Amino acid sequence: MPIRAMPGPIVRCGWARNELSIRYHDEEWGVPQHDDRKLFEFLILEGAQAGLSWDVILRKRENYRAAFDGFDPEVIAKYDRRKIRKLINDAGLIRNRLKIDSAIRNARALLAVQEASGSFDRYIWQFIGGMPRTNGWRSPKQVPARTKESDAMSKDLGKRGFSFVGSTICYAFMQAVGMVNDHMVSCFRFNALQGNT
Repeated sequence: MPIRAMPGPIVRCGWARNELSIRYHDEEWGVPQHDDRKLFEFLILEGAQAGLSWDVILRKRENYRAAFDGFDPEVIAKYDRRKIRKLINDAGLIRNRLKIDSAIRNARALLAVQEASGSFDRYIWQFIGGMPRTNGWRSPKQVPARTKESDAMSKDLGKRGFSFVGSTICYAFMQAVGMVNDHMVSCFRFNALQGNT
């Protein structure tokens, strides 16, 4: 009977180090996303993460989903002062008034984009021509913090009334929602995501 070779250890991007980040890396990060509500969720979470580690956001993600009504932009756009006060006092969130106000402003801006473009998905994917870009990074040092595409996205989102959408946040968003495949070439997810749209 032939001896089967034992598979080697799974190689992941170096930032996936704990249970939450490993699950996020293996199941979500870099998977092309076209659902408007999921895209909105990532936009809000990337803005909330500004100045913090992504692990903090992953730990608070379920709290965000509950507190922000499942990231339904139509509901969030109608939040009043009482709801804002409740969010600011919610220990399960990043209690930053500017970031909470930004989520509400971004919900309103997203609804306007949906009205103008038919969907947020159609609007946001235009910045890379509608198809995911695959990079071929061999070292995390090669990964840019921003690109000309994220610069263009940031500028246009800002013009449309979005906030917490600087170019670095936009590029992190592009990575998260699979507009770019920035898994290291050595990572098992790099090849798994080839051809995903």
